[in-house]
Amino acid sequence: MRAVSGGLPPTRDLLIEHLHCLQDHYGHLKAEHLVALAHELNLAPAEVYEVATFYHHFDVVHDNAAPPPPITVRVCDAIGCALSGADDLVQALEAGLGDGVRVQRVPCVGRCDQAPVAVVGCNPVGQASLATVQARIAQRALRPELPAGTVRYSAYRAAGGYRVLADCLSGRREPASVIDTLERAGLRGMGGAGFPAGRKWRTLRDQPAPRHVVVNIDEGEPGTFKDRHYLESDPHRFLEGALIAAWAIEADAIWLYLRDEYAAARALLRQCLAELQADPPGPLPAMHLRRGAGAYICGEESALIESIEGKRGLPRLRPPLVAQVGLFGHPTLAHNLETLHWVRDILAHGADWFADQGRHGRQGLRSYSVSGRVRHPGVHLAPAGITLRELIDEYCGGMAPGHELKAFFPGGASGGILPAAAADTPLDFDTLQAYDPHCFIGSAAVIVLSQQDSVREAALNAMRFFQHESCGQCTPCRVGTAKAAALMARPVWDAPLLEELADCMADASICGLGQAAPNPLRCVLKYFPEEVR
Repeated sequence: MRAVSGGLPPTRDLLIEHLHCLQDHYGHLKAEHLVALAHELNLAPAEVYEVATFYHHFDVVHDNAAPPPPITVRVCDAIGCALSGADDLVQALEAGLGDGVRVQRVPCVGRCDQAPVAVVGCNPVGQASLATVQARIAQRALRPELPAGTVRYSAYRAAGGYRVLADCLSGRREPASVIDTLERAGLRGMGGAGFPAGRKWRTLRDQPAPRHVVVNIDEGEPGTFKDRHYLESDPHRFLEGALIAAWAIEADAIWLYLRDEYAAARALLRQCLAELQADPPGPLPAMHLRRGAGAYICGEESALIESIEGKRGLPRLRPPLVAQVGLFGHPTLAHNLETLHWVRDILAHGADWFADQGRHGRQGLRSYSVSGRVRHPGVHLAPAGITLRELIDEYCGGMAPGHELKAFFPGGASGGILPAAAADTPLDFDTLQAYDPHCFIGSAAVIVLSQQDSVREAALNAMRFFQHESCGQCTPCRVGTAKAAALMARPVWDAPLLEELADCMADASICGLGQAAPNPLRCVLKYFPEEVR
């Protein structure tokens, strides 16, 4: 265990990193490894075991069980890939790959615009087929190449990068004016909740030291892949935003939490951090990269903080908020990547530059992850408040040939499902709730369905996702998602019972996963009752 740990210190918060070292080296975790790790970290074996078995990407092998095959092929079966034939792909792979390869169905892997997606080892294959997967296996191409076209450190600096940070560090800018600019620009959190960024920063400045900045790059919402896009194309832009945030709130450290599915982005980010630290634009706080392990729940900020501390990703009860008692018990500013991506440009160009770019009375820009039945899926930067019809026609090249708009998820699996009649409603924070209180924009993961798709099947897919990803901490979510999925799988839905179950989940679940899980089923009952009678 010591030989494969890469020299990691034996500290409690690095438990998950140690588990990754063992999993990467052996392809699984044996009981003897877990016991040895518990000894090294001065933990009870039960503590190590409960963490190892919580995360999907750790393969714990018990005493007499056979280890998994040397190669694992993970096939995404989330909504976007299901629309593109994930079931057929799984069947073809199971029949055609033979011994020595394990085929797994997995939740969204963050490449919905390339559906269907298979991940061979750690190497993603877009528009996957049996032939393309077989080719990767034959080549032993189990690790991805670095993304092409990335703006690296020298090019970023040459184009004015880190100049705003340098102004902050040198005293040419003041924290109060920076925060005021963000507030006037109307920048809100782009990870889902939409809390005003400037207000967060102001709140953190009033908290006692030490303080931390946590960057949430664990985008696991089905349909969302915008953070990966920005990380792989222009990583130093969000790093500059994170450093400005740390300066503004006087944070001691920055923690980057990246989902495990983004192996190429992880290698790239390590290089970017090394470039930055080798030639810094000024004094830098400590910067730590932490690797997720396959748990959607860790996109919830308190669960993410638990994971950084080396624990199971169980959401915390509130109050207190993480801004008051966060990472290691200290006040913590938590942002997703895209929020920080805009900080530098807003400060460089002014609040009005950002605020004036909205549409239909809204402010700012949004990055819409668009997948499903459109001609050009992908990340589309568009004015906040654009309607779905405008987004499809102006940015996505229209609907895919042979498809007509029937319904859409405006904010991933948790954001509900709206009918085509809502396609002229602005897509932004606080706009969709007026049309339906169970729908919201969230992370702007737009999944487009057509007349060839079953909305009830899409809702069932979402519920099965929530069932799989529930952390299990609270009964309304743990049991409710399973019961709802079973009821939704029936040919005829028991609408009163499902509504009662939905009320229980929404009212009594600890965090947003269980609270939002009923949204798609409620929308099917409201807008598409003919599919479930």
